[in-house]
Amino acid sequence: MSSATHGTTPYYFVPGPSRHPVMAAIGLFFVIMGATQWVNGAGWGAWAVAFGMVWWLFTLFQWFRDSVAESEGGLYGRKIDLSFRWSMSWFIFSEVMFFGAFFTALWWARAHSVPELGSLENALLWPDFKAVWPSRAVGVTGSPADIIEPFTTMGPFWLPTINTALLLSSGVTLTIAHHALIENHRGRTIAFMWITVLLGIVFLFVQGYEYMHAYSDLNLKLTSGVYGSTFYMLTGFHGFHVFVGMLMLLFITLRLQKGHFTPEKHFGFEGAAWYWHFVDVVWLGLYILVYWL
Repeated sequence: MSSATHGTTPYYFVPGPSRHPVMAAIGLFFVIMGATQWVNGAGWGAWAVAFGMVWWLFTLFQWFRDSVAESEGGLYGRKIDLSFRWSMSWFIFSEVMFFGAFFTALWWARAHSVPELGSLENALLWPDFKAVWPSRAVGVTGSPADIIEPFTTMGPFWLPTINTALLLSSGVTLTIAHHALIENHRGRTIAFMWITVLLGIVFLFVQGYEYMHAYSDLNLKLTSGVYGSTFYMLTGFHGFHVFVGMLMLLFITLRLQKGHFTPEKHFGFEGAAWYWHFVDVVWLGLYILVYWL
């Protein structure tokens, strides 16, 4: 394993052989094997999934702990910092493509699939079909046989608007925390980071309540035609990303309390902030395209 020479940061740190990748792969093996057996009725599949998740999470904890120790030990120089920035940039780009696919599916359904199904060419197949979006009434759901129950669409007021205010506020508090860290005001940084984490948690609770309202009061489900599937795909995956981003910010906050990061060197903080701002931007697109249009 490379190490610093005479107390200086190495030009490029090369870690030694590690057990963590194969240990993580073993955990994921049990998760996938257990899940496939679980959905096929094998009772032991659930236990295999639980064992694999515990194994995998424990491995990640050790892996991240070692990486933090290497960073705080001064082993990460400018080249490593640059590689981290490129890696995070490409990761966020992959997330842009991920959500881009779902936004494209929504656009294609609204602009092409539904109008084409209501065209004269398909009138003989579905004479009662009405090409209207949102597809919320009997005959408009793409189900003349009435196998899709009528439902009510989700409007922007008030839960989605509240969540928009929460996420935008969290972006502001995170930016304040970043500037406070650059100015070496650690107490202010930690305080605003906790506010940001709390706003993320409240967002998730509001979205959970929104889903309960959608299922029980609006009869809006994942099976509610193309509208229901695209609604839950976009908002559900975004909610998962909010959860992941909130965990990232939580761990960064705990590291700040331990004295990690300096005004000059804090890419762990910046990487989590990039991800959170990306999540904010995606939500603005969702708020406009899913709830308003």
